Amino acid sequence: MSRFPWKTTALSAILAISLTACGGAKPDASNSGSAEPASKYPEKPITVVAPSGAGGGWDKTARSLTKILGETKLVGQTMTVENKPGGGGAVYMAEYATKEVKNPYILLVNSPPILINNLKSQGNSPYGYQNTTPLAQLTKDFGAIVVAANSPYNDIQSLMKDMKADPKKLTVAGGSAPGSMDHLIAVLPAYKSGVDPKAVKYVSYDGGGEAIAALLGSNADVIATDASAVGQYLKSGKVKVLAVTSTERLKGDLKDVPTLKESGIDVDFTIWRGVFGPKEMSKDELAYWEKTLKALSEKEEWKKELQANGWESEYRGSADFTKFLGEQEKLIKELLSALGMAK
Repeated sequence: MSRFPWKTTALSAILAISLTACGGAKPDASNSGSAEPASKYPEKPITVVAPSGAGGGWDKTARSLTKILGETKLVGQTMTVENKPGGGGAVYMAEYATKEVKNPYILLVNSPPILINNLKSQGNSPYGYQNTTPLAQLTKDFGAIVVAANSPYNDIQSLMKDMKADPKKLTVAGGSAPGSMDHLIAVLPAYKSGVDPKAVKYVSYDGGGEAIAALLGSNADVIATDASAVGQYLKSGKVKVLAVTSTERLKGDLKDVPTLKESGIDVDFTIWRGVFGPKEMSKDELAYWEKTLKALSEKEEWKKELQANGWESEYRGSADFTKFLGEQEKLIKELLSALGMAK
């Protein structure tokens, strides 16, 4: 027994109070309201996939995106572009939706084909935008009906006249598979002019660049492609653009080209382009791209890049883009059904 029990008791009380105070100073991961450590994403190089060959709208969008993100230092990591052609985007979509589900270091550039390929009856993809995380819509473009410079056709109506007389006489080409975006653009004027769209002879290539090469090589009579992709060929005198699918005339190189509506064919078609991530992105990864792509859309360097490519800006963040895709899905399904191409 201690001769000074009150001293022992007092010392024990002081130690207990001290230990409690020290313990209270330590962060309690389960109960504290402290913020989680900041995400380190991205920590390594990022790949942006254009699911087509070089030269088309997807390829140009991916390269412009990575270029400006790097130049403005909005993304510190190295960004590269990979071309993954096949099936008008459907081949790589299957890989992306199944093998890259949790890989936030591979992004995908796409446009209406991500909807069309999932809705059409022939060669359709079981995967659609629901198998991704839509990050942002960046631009809008339009379709163009194009012939070679030495073509006998100088306007869309003369082309439609011959197509009505014999749809199989003319070879129509595009940079995507049957039932996909270029095909829809190609047959819409014919459909609205009273031609059975199923009777139109359509040949597909892997990308707009290859379709233009087929036209210049006399392997196609007419092509349907992105309006933004034909300016350089028009300026060099290699092609004639008979019509564009916008609601009003475009600016720049195509300012003198009439719309389909101007030409008496009541139809238009908008080609949006956006960026997608894998389906299972974390909140931090999604937040990073929402912030980064929104900032990109406001940069002067990006606006100049859009102008140089003949694109129009149309930004939608992840939530608005996802909602828009749902609305577009319904419209495209109606269109494909009217053409007898819906699954």
